[in-house]
Amino acid sequence: MKAPVPVLGFAAWSGTGKTTLLKKLIPTLRARGLRLGVIKHAHHSFDVDTPGKDSFELRHAGAERVLVGSRARWALMVETEANTEPTLATLLANMPDDDLDLIVVEGFKHERFTKIELHRAALGRPLLYPDDPSIVAIVSDTPLETTPPIPRLDLADLDALADFVIGIAAGDAP
Repeated sequence: MKAPVPVLGFAAWSGTGKTTLLKKLIPTLRARGLRLGVIKHAHHSFDVDTPGKDSFELRHAGAERVLVGSRARWALMVETEANTEPTLATLLANMPDDDLDLIVVEGFKHERFTKIELHRAALGRPLLYPDDPSIVAIVSDTPLETTPPIPRLDLADLDALADFVIGIAAGDAP
């Protein structure tokens, strides 16, 4: 029986730079051999399809699910009528993971699962840690005012962050 794929979140206040960090970190992790899946939370209605494309037109005609595939990629679009945000568990249940080493989650800061917090003191926002006990490390661009009992990683040291993430993917709990 296959063990579940580890899930690691990157949580922060909006505008802190989670996507910017992941755009740098993902190639580093890939270069080290990790196969990654990503789930990203969006706070608003979004579209991955464009008007005029067949898949867009079929979805807007009333199809509840549209799966588009080619030799390069495939994508599944699912329309929902719920007025609530999907839970991370719902999205994870729909993420094929049979060829992944790690699922990276951007957002979902209010859900309880293993997360790394991204903090930028200049934004003037409070730390999510210690109010969130599922945060296992803090990545920041400056030293913190107080030293937490969890690792604090320097945002400029991408290799150290990659080492930490690889440890989590390997099952080495922090």
